[in-house]
Amino acid sequence: MTLKDTALYIGKAILFGLIMAAVFLIVTPLITGQGNHSTFFQQRGQNGIELSFSQAVRRAAPAVVNIYSLSINQNQPLNSGSLQGLGSGVIMSKEGYILTNYHVIKKADEIVVALQDGRKFTSEVVGSDSVTDLAVLKIEGDALPIVPINIEIPAQVGDVVLAIGNPYNLGQTITQGIISATGRNGLSSGYLDFLQTDAAINAGNSGGALIDTSGQLIGINTAAFQIGGEGGGHGINFAIPIKLAHSIMGKLIKDGRVIRGALGITGEPINPVMAQILNLPDLTGVMVTGIDPQGPAAQAKLRPRDVITKFDGEIVPGVEMLMDRIAEAQPGTVVTMTIIRLGKYYDVPVTIGENFGEE
Repeated sequence: MTLKDTALYIGKAILFGLIMAAVFLIVTPLITGQGNHSTFFQQRGQNGIELSFSQAVRRAAPAVVNIYSLSINQNQPLNSGSLQGLGSGVIMSKEGYILTNYHVIKKADEIVVALQDGRKFTSEVVGSDSVTDLAVLKIEGDALPIVPINIEIPAQVGDVVLAIGNPYNLGQTITQGIISATGRNGLSSGYLDFLQTDAAINAGNSGGALIDTSGQLIGINTAAFQIGGEGGGHGINFAIPIKLAHSIMGKLIKDGRVIRGALGITGEPINPVMAQILNLPDLTGVMVTGIDPQGPAAQAKLRPRDVITKFDGEIVPGVEMLMDRIAEAQPGTVVTMTIIRLGKYYDVPVTIGENFGEE
């Protein structure tokens, strides 16, 4: 072996050693729980390193509250009332704003919020939205626990998640699963908006927190999938994505309700047969199938079988996106829609109306 070969051999060995040292320095804090990284590997006594989500639970669980209805005996109104468990909620800010489900509080006359530290507060309903099944409550208190949140990190299929709530009024309970499917973040309605998870969401979990393994809120638990009169238990449960829930919360705090735009149309996606009949270049867009005679679309002279390809300059890939954009538009604003009618393109200005849906 020449001197050059020897030097090359030693150089490779040194480089390999440096790489392994760097890997060790990076991986060790993650395994042992040292450093600033959130971790779910923890040292447990003499049993070595075990998988645990306790740090995530400790971060988020104090901000998950139990929600009760205060019932007063009309025959003895001076006596203290009894509390009936309704569901759960999540403290979102130091000002005392709490997110929960609309169906949890919609029939309650007086709402009591119980924290995990034993404190109880009467709350006021700031606003509610039946379409997204969300409501905002407010309590007045000092040093309120706040749930960690980052709305810019979307949940992904396969993420491990924890559901925190008060199922069957048993007390705070944690269930674990994964994200099975994800949906959209828009203002229209339907299961497509939701996160789907197999983490158990039972009666009383509604309005509670769905968190990731670092303890950050990623959704508001809302429902278990039901078939006919049959309850949950299918491993198919739903949570409202935090980006949508946070947006709705801001609107409820500002206006007490969600102001949605309306166009007065129904539509369906383009299928290959319809694309051929209407001489369309591709399958993007939404074909108008119905028009409210008193709505903005009728006033703009839209017709059934018009195909909407752009909404205010944005390409329309399908029905869900279009309905979201319409709902998100401020009533009274004028948007330009590009349509195809009888093979020709037209730009049509439309003044957005307001959707007065039931609360």
